[in-house]
Amino acid sequence: MILLGLAVASVRQYAQEISDSTACIPVRTVKDEELAFAHGESASFILHYEWGAINSDVGHADVRLDSITFNGRKAYKCTMHGRTTRLYDLFFKVREDFSSCFTRDGLVPLKFYRHSREGSYEAKNTYLYDRTSPEHKIVADLYTSKRGQHSVEIPLTPCTFDLPTLFYFARNMDFDVIEPGKKYPMTFAIDDEVFNVYFILYGRETIKVRGLGTVRTIRFAAKLLEGEVFKGETDMMIWVTDDDNRLPVYFEAPLLVGTAKGRMSSYENLKHPFTSLIKK
Repeated sequence: MILLGLAVASVRQYAQEISDSTACIPVRTVKDEELAFAHGESASFILHYEWGAINSDVGHADVRLDSITFNGRKAYKCTMHGRTTRLYDLFFKVREDFSSCFTRDGLVPLKFYRHSREGSYEAKNTYLYDRTSPEHKIVADLYTSKRGQHSVEIPLTPCTFDLPTLFYFARNMDFDVIEPGKKYPMTFAIDDEVFNVYFILYGRETIKVRGLGTVRTIRFAAKLLEGEVFKGETDMMIWVTDDDNRLPVYFEAPLLVGTAKGRMSSYENLKHPFTSLIKK
């Protein structure tokens, strides 16, 4: 989730970054005082898997947001931790650790770190976002168990995010102006690649989330990347709270084998009242 520092002469450039980035995804605002979240927010999620006779919870994930100072600038730091349960560790052990730093005003990505362990595969990403050179770039220090240690430079545009920053940026989407059925682009970098994906709004829907309650939501789809796990021809469906928090409470994603589902199980320190939770 990185920028090493900006000189005084870069202030005008930074203001332009904020202006340009808001055009990537239609958002209500990216001003700190009006964001959908604030320091101290945390949420936990339970991951579920269905395939044939298998229908059980297989893992959990925790997400937390904290205020920090990054090279003299006010920033947020997001940390995400995911893991399979002890039982499913016996079949396919997964540990996912992400952290990202981004500015409190504008949500401009500053730094990103990822450490993924999936079975015998391991990957590490460390991104530094360099906007001081004429051609903006991500300086990426990478490691995978297949390729070893290597470094690359990834092209950087005002619309390129790492995954955690994209998660928070997207929570400020303005669903009142987004047209249902229309494809809206999203761009993120991971490993040594930049991926262009999209989301589609479907509309408002009231759903029951096990362990949480009945929630008024906004449902949309995100186009998945075809690879070793996901089916590229099918979309991930996501339901977020229909209130000012815009928290994801449920998702479904088709896999090459079976279906993955996730549901929010707990939350703390929301910035706004959880008005979309209409029955526990």
